[in-house]
Amino acid sequence: MAVITTGVHPNGLEYIEIDSELCHARVFLQGAQIESFTPKGKAPLLWVSSADDYQPGSGIRGGIPVCWPWFGQHPDADWPQHGFARNHMWQRLNSAVQDEVVTLSFVLPLTDADRVYWPHHTRVELHCRFSHELRVSLVNINQDQHPVTLTQALHSYFPIGDIHQLVASGFKGARYIEFGKGPYDQLQDSVRFDKETDRVYTALGNIQTLQTPNGTIVVKRERSRSAILWNPWIEKSRRLSRFHDDDYLQMVCLEAANVLDDAVTLAPGERHVLATEISWQD
Repeated sequence: MAVITTGVHPNGLEYIEIDSELCHARVFLQGAQIESFTPKGKAPLLWVSSADDYQPGSGIRGGIPVCWPWFGQHPDADWPQHGFARNHMWQRLNSAVQDEVVTLSFVLPLTDADRVYWPHHTRVELHCRFSHELRVSLVNINQDQHPVTLTQALHSYFPIGDIHQLVASGFKGARYIEFGKGPYDQLQDSVRFDKETDRVYTALGNIQTLQTPNGTIVVKRERSRSAILWNPWIEKSRRLSRFHDDDYLQMVCLEAANVLDDAVTLAPGERHVLATEISWQD
């Protein structure tokens, strides 16, 4: 029987925990951030750095942070990187269980202080579905009287065992920008890693795989023609906060996104749903 419980981390962050016949998962209200997801009988599908101390006001280094309403660095360098949604408290809307499948929904309350960064009337929700697979949907609704443009990403961290053995596939035919250079054409279907990788892909198909020593992870995307593939490698790992120097060996990010020419523009009343679905390949 599926059980949904609540708890508080020793540092004060509230979370919701799920234990069902299909999976175990934990979601923090700060950022509506899914921190862990493990299908029953299989290895975890999300990675979190053991260097993270779960501090209020700081997104957890791992799981699936929500980057919204912009991805990356804002043109105003004093504004928070990747937006403000991942550091804010979200409200739980509802939860449900059917045939051991658990769904949770959250909404992001926008405060007067947020209007400095986002002077628009929009509604942002996150819907999570936990079964053998994890499905995450980021919903934007424009409640304003004018069009609104945003960029966003579901910043998924995956456990890959050994970065030297990882093969990321499903990229042939796409284009990418890396370190401000490009765009380049992706001629090969697969990507291997021997240096820092920070690619922003566009015109990308909706299914990629991560072949790891522990199995193959399948990553699907909907309403997303862009994605980010990231591993900080050696030098950047030493500069990152809440990240061990050798953590780069064990993780990679493959992020469902709407960035660059895939940015979302919503007409008044329009709705957009960015979704990702992750699973172990049978």
